[in-house]
Amino acid sequence: MKKALLFTDGAARGNPGPAGAGAVLMEPGGKVQAKAWAYLGETTNNVAEYRALVMGLERAAASGVEEIEVRMDSELVVRQLTGTYKVRHPGLKPLYNQALALLQRFKKVNIIHVGRELNRLADSLANRAIDTRRGGACGGWEPQGGSRPGGRRGGCTPEESPGTTGQGAG
Repeated sequence: MKKALLFTDGAARGNPGPAGAGAVLMEPGGKVQAKAWAYLGETTNNVAEYRALVMGLERAAASGVEEIEVRMDSELVVRQLTGTYKVRHPGLKPLYNQALALLQRFKKVNIIHVGRELNRLADSLANRAIDTRRGGACGGWEPQGGSRPGGRRGGCTPEESPGTTGQGAG
């Protein structure tokens, strides 16, 4: 897949509060190639937004994507990445720099702010991460079709936490 769309969203219930990240990697025609969610623990909504973006960009780069269009409903993150806003919060600077470094891996990048209604799948995955964490699952990548390596579906055990990359185990 040379070109891809990446939808990402972060959610926090409270600010800070229990947080999750969701990402959906799609072909330009709209076919889902992979989707992921990761429980992030207690953090802010803005950190969750950046963590979702990083998780998605890592997967896209690993998948050989050369041209990417990122669609997010976080106006703050989009404006920071496009240079309209400066990153002032010290807790966001490392995530911002990580996202910029990942974006440099692609030959062509377009970052677009979309309304929440156009980002529902990524939003549902971010919220799923928060909800399923309470049940012992923590997230990870699902290839198109929904099954995970090893025949598992859905999340992972707490011992297989996706950590900072949100890629999960197995």
